[in-house]
Amino acid sequence: MKSIRLALILSCLAGLVAATGCSKTGAASASKPADVDYYTCTMHPSVRSQEPDGKCPICGMDLVPVKKIAAEGGAVDAVSTAEKPHEFSIPLDRQQLIGVTYATVEARPLRRTVRAVGLVAAMTTKHWDYVARVDGYVHNLNVSAPGDRVEKGQVLMDLYSPDLTATENEYVDLLRMRDNGRRDRNEAAAGDAERLLAGARARLRQWNISDAQIDSVEKAGKADEFLTLSSPVAGVVEEVAVHQGRHVAPGDHLVDIVDLSSVWVWAEFYENELPLLKPGLPVTITSSSVPGLSIPGRIAVVDPFVNELKRTGRVRIDVDNADSRLRPDAYVDVALALDEGEGLTVPFDAVLPTGERDIVFVDKGSGRLEPRFVQVGAKFGDFYLVTGGLRAGERVVNSANFLVDAESKVQGALKSW
Repeated sequence: MKSIRLALILSCLAGLVAATGCSKTGAASASKPADVDYYTCTMHPSVRSQEPDGKCPICGMDLVPVKKIAAEGGAVDAVSTAEKPHEFSIPLDRQQLIGVTYATVEARPLRRTVRAVGLVAAMTTKHWDYVARVDGYVHNLNVSAPGDRVEKGQVLMDLYSPDLTATENEYVDLLRMRDNGRRDRNEAAAGDAERLLAGARARLRQWNISDAQIDSVEKAGKADEFLTLSSPVAGVVEEVAVHQGRHVAPGDHLVDIVDLSSVWVWAEFYENELPLLKPGLPVTITSSSVPGLSIPGRIAVVDPFVNELKRTGRVRIDVDNADSRLRPDAYVDVALALDEGEGLTVPFDAVLPTGERDIVFVDKGSGRLEPRFVQVGAKFGDFYLVTGGLRAGERVVNSANFLVDAESKVQGALKSW
């Protein structure tokens, strides 16, 4: 009997609990609008509740309603089967509170500046390496150190060469033989002497003896004691490799002279920028070490080879340097301005990159927003070129995009990235 009585009491209590639960559910369902699916927290979208006046158990914020998604045919369905984003709403006063601003999609001139680092280099055509072509000794060295300026024809040094003296004496003897043959009307002797003179003169030229110096020997009728080496160009001394009194042999390095009135700038551009480059494009060269420096130049050559480590390509820029403001091996900044006509653009801050896709939020009026996937091209200043997904005149969210994106996810308007 006791067991039967206990079973009846428990059965009554279960009925009361069930009735209370049903009453609460019915009340919640009655107070919740028909178009609301559930309530959630904007800061914690994982929270879901059926209570209209509920609060977030994590942060205590008021819960917001999430509308049901209308299925095809007008029926209301709580579960969306479409992957395509759809509109959602943020009241205008709330948009103002979170700092939402808008920008208009419009056509703009497509101008951008591509920047690179350049290295100044002397032109190889204006760089002269003086080497010894005859065995001898440095008798008198007239240049002392790198940086000395020299003029064209200025004497750099004198060499004493026994071999050269012997060859010049031979040349003088051949001159006498030719003159004697002509005086004696011995055409054979004079002809042989002429042929030998031509060979001796060619040998002297190969030893850096100028025609004027050879003519001077011929006029004086005796060999020069020293070989005078003169600068072939006006410029500055880059290196002096010998000392006074030093013995030199054919091929020994003597002095380097470079003309810096024109220089090269080798600029390195990233691999994805190389298709934009071509010979003839104007560039501007500046330098942080020379305030106010701004030198125009043009791309002369685009190097077809790419650096395998840095993934960059080089271009050569020919630059006038008459005032010698650019120094070899100095770094400079190179700016290339490109004008690519006109195109539809969207502000850089309006685009929300997700990795695989780019998203913008289009204003549909009265607080309604539409997430839309767009295709963007190159960046021009603070704007992207739009290649698909937007039309001219549409307004897009230009600030607070991440907050707007969070709201779109709360309302189920945009799937996860």
